[in-house]
Amino acid sequence: MTCPTAPNIVFAMNDQVRADFTAGMGFDLDTMPFLDSIATQGTRFRRAYTTAPACVPARTSLLTGRWPSTHRVRQNSNSSPADVSRGDDLLDVLRGAGYQLFYAGKTHMYRDDPADYDAFSEYGHTKAPDTTTEQRAFTAWLKSIDMGPTTAPTPFPAEQQYPYRIVSDAIHQIDARDPDKPFFAFVSTPEPHNPYQVSEPYFSMFEDEIPERASGPEAAEAKGGAYKWLRDLVEEKRPGYDKLWRRYRAIYCGMLRLIDDQLRRLVDHLKEQGLWENTLLIYLADHGDYTAEYGLQRKGAGIPEVLAHIPMIVHGCGVRVQDNKKDFVSIADILPTVCEAVGRPIPLGVQGRSLWQMLTGADYPAAEFADIVTERGFGGLSYPDDARPPLHFPYEGTRYDELNSVTQSGSSRMIRHDHYKLYEHVPGVGELYDLDKDPMELHNRWDDPSMRKVKADLMQRLQRWSVRLTDDLPQGVYVPKLAQHNWYRTSQEDGA
Repeated sequence: MTCPTAPNIVFAMNDQVRADFTAGMGFDLDTMPFLDSIATQGTRFRRAYTTAPACVPARTSLLTGRWPSTHRVRQNSNSSPADVSRGDDLLDVLRGAGYQLFYAGKTHMYRDDPADYDAFSEYGHTKAPDTTTEQRAFTAWLKSIDMGPTTAPTPFPAEQQYPYRIVSDAIHQIDARDPDKPFFAFVSTPEPHNPYQVSEPYFSMFEDEIPERASGPEAAEAKGGAYKWLRDLVEEKRPGYDKLWRRYRAIYCGMLRLIDDQLRRLVDHLKEQGLWENTLLIYLADHGDYTAEYGLQRKGAGIPEVLAHIPMIVHGCGVRVQDNKKDFVSIADILPTVCEAVGRPIPLGVQGRSLWQMLTGADYPAAEFADIVTERGFGGLSYPDDARPPLHFPYEGTRYDELNSVTQSGSSRMIRHDHYKLYEHVPGVGELYDLDKDPMELHNRWDDPSMRKVKADLMQRLQRWSVRLTDDLPQGVYVPKLAQHNWYRTSQEDGA
């Protein structure tokens, strides 16, 4: 598929999606058949990672192409424009390229001003632009279920669920466009993030087929630290909550199918309007979800694969069909990729790397994509396991925040290369895992003499990234020499 003119661009983004929860990624259940079919017609990145396993930092990276340590948004509470250190971002680039900008769905990022868009419709996890009695009743019910998981189907039809309404809003925005200009449509569902709930037929769709999880509460106990602290917190607030793990996971899978059906509906509409052939679709999530691994829900402790590994699929407009199993890519790579797709220069300060050559079949240096890093933490030192620090809101009743002063204390940077994973934590504590043998990261081999060579290689790679992520902003009077496509490594000199 080629594009005779500037492509329309659609971002289909979901909040808190595990990369490995579709049949196309090897999951036992067929949760998102339409998305998997799109992947077979475009490029699926099997090694895509977030920059941080938290909404606002990750979404800020998506917009700016920068890691949290440089865009300076490390907490979900920092979502105002004044909090962000950046140059031109995704909206600036596309506006400069003559695009109409549409938004429908969850923002949870600094670009949440309706004035930034030509059309804007905002949703949250328990808020929406309700205009009817039934819509207001659904939102009130969402607030009442205390973030779920529920034990009965949602007593409202699928048409009241936010994914359906968000896609309806996006369709309306696209239909009202100026046909003489290309458009960018950001379609962002709050789901499958908690509150975990879904209506029939999705509620019951997978309940008798839920596969065994890889680990339970014993894994949180074994890992200790923030994992055990979070597990103890949730058990204190919601005693026996883990007994519902199959129901929680079944609802999560049902929410994925609901989202998949709405993605199909959106694409079908683009096809009906003759827009699909000239549209670049990018599907991704901001981060993952425990989905009961470690006996935990949501997110919070650490940077395990279930949180850091994200789905990423690109389809249309010159994108070749490929199942990319080897290259490590990041949510921060989306902005420079879009820049090159629309023929605009990559702004100064962007740290992600363009994937456009990879997507379109041109040559690219394999060493550039041989590893990737993810960051975590609010800064300072880590709180001890018995800490009772001040939290940013009262934990009344069963309410709690998984991204709190304990679970996010300190700072961490993780690097993935080959089948290995290494962490460096403040103040100098490390972790090292062989994910082929230990996918749940339960056996830390940091001090294992047999891993000395692997550890040294990963530490060198992490150091390269630490230097690379030094900030180039603000721009002074001198002009830096920029790397073509933001590729810093253009040969195979290290044998990667």
